[in-house]
Amino acid sequence: MTKYPSLRTLRGCLRAICLPWFGYAWLIGLVVGGQPAWADRLVVLHPIAFAHYVEHFNTMEDENVTNAIPNAQAWTWLQAQIPFWDCPDESVVELYYYRWWSFRKHIEATTNGYVLTEFLTKPQPISSALGFHLAEGRWLQDQALLDDYVRYWLRDEKTQQQLHKYSSWLATALWQRGLVTGHSKALIPLLPALVADYRQWEAERQTANGLFWQYDVRDAMEESISGSRTNKNLRPSINSYMYGNARAIAQLAELAGDPVTAKEFETKARELKQGIENQLWNGAAGFFEVKRDDGQFSGVREEIGFIPWLFGLAADTKFSVAWGELTNELGFAAPAGITTAERRHPQFRTHGVGHCEWDGAVWPFATSQTLYALANYLRSPAGLTGSPAALTQQDYFRAFQVYTRVQHADGKPYIGEYLDEKTGAWINGKGGRSRYYNHSTYADLIITGLVGLEPVQDAKVVVKPLLPAAAWEYFCLDGLPYHGHSLTLLWDRDGQHYGQGQGFSLWADGKVLVRNEALTPMEAKLP
Repeated sequence: MTKYPSLRTLRGCLRAICLPWFGYAWLIGLVVGGQPAWADRLVVLHPIAFAHYVEHFNTMEDENVTNAIPNAQAWTWLQAQIPFWDCPDESVVELYYYRWWSFRKHIEATTNGYVLTEFLTKPQPISSALGFHLAEGRWLQDQALLDDYVRYWLRDEKTQQQLHKYSSWLATALWQRGLVTGHSKALIPLLPALVADYRQWEAERQTANGLFWQYDVRDAMEESISGSRTNKNLRPSINSYMYGNARAIAQLAELAGDPVTAKEFETKARELKQGIENQLWNGAAGFFEVKRDDGQFSGVREEIGFIPWLFGLAADTKFSVAWGELTNELGFAAPAGITTAERRHPQFRTHGVGHCEWDGAVWPFATSQTLYALANYLRSPAGLTGSPAALTQQDYFRAFQVYTRVQHADGKPYIGEYLDEKTGAWINGKGGRSRYYNHSTYADLIITGLVGLEPVQDAKVVVKPLLPAAAWEYFCLDGLPYHGHSLTLLWDRDGQHYGQGQGFSLWADGKVLVRNEALTPMEAKLP
């Protein structure tokens, strides 16, 4: 298929040809081996135009830990595996490829298959960001990595105990992955293990009132204002996760033809929804709060109060008032991002520094959760009406831009644990422990957030972009695997940048399915 390079693409090709490795290796491979692996799935973008990013990443600092795919093989792996992305904002393009390059560093080969790590210096997988790993990894061409990774967590009692060291939305993430691959039925063999996992959580953490308790440290949110390492507090985080897991298990059971299990878990989800919305909503504060084990609200708004929207909770417009805190400088709005606790609280940033504090500093983990939640809210009936919290796509875009800007250190792309909310300086950031911290998402936020692909079970594509119409003149997401097809999502306001026509278009396997004049929602059946 003929690809029409933009001026940016041509510049990138010329740059790459001048590079001894990237340019010549690509040309030699094309002559000797025929078409490269990406040729049959990319419609518009040429990987060679982006090779210079990876060359820079490989040389900007030492390779402190080498796992399954060393830096020298990173570009080969990226070309074969990831969707390609282009937009006018150089920082967003660079960070998109950096985050995939960094994600690749965490692929570890074991005797039982591949797994993903969280810390490069701690080779054993940790379950706290498991849901994010599945969200990001579901866009890879080859899903064998995630198949191995899921088997690791569910294979025996030992790993299940390890899984329960931290709260998790595993069942939800698996269901969402199935919506991308189109292979939801492949999850059916996992149903017994997911049911057993949920029952284990009930035995360990469920209280008489139906809600779940958790220590803040086991929510992966240690040293919080509301939390405790010893008290059994009811937290919006774990309860929202368990609601999402119950819904996913119910959907999977229905798909498996098991109406008894489906009904049981539908009931669990419904009762948990009622419990969260009735017991964890502090009407006086207008926010979902932690309820301490003495039955009293914690008295602090924390970023975890946005998590219910991540799982489709809080649809009633009365809850919308909470979102007003996102852009309030006394609430969660800070120069370097979204704080983990409200800035007006007297205990904000009082727990020390450098010991994994969630008392106000900015965590990419929490920012990712909040951006997902905000996307769900903006697309909901309550968000579309704009009342009572008048947030818009522009608010999402601004938060995403700040999130992009702060993922740098010393003028280079960087992702660590957490950062100062005013200066953006990384905390626990420069040592070997926290470099390339695999504890958040970025590519998935572009794909499902800014571009707006909304994975569904049916054989159709639904796109609801959150990028403000005036923000960018163009963007392209190319070679996106979805239900066994390769999608291209292309925005070109005047049609001059990519030469593929004017407006917003959706392609499947190189053919245009639908084209809008404006950057507006679209829907199409897959071929």
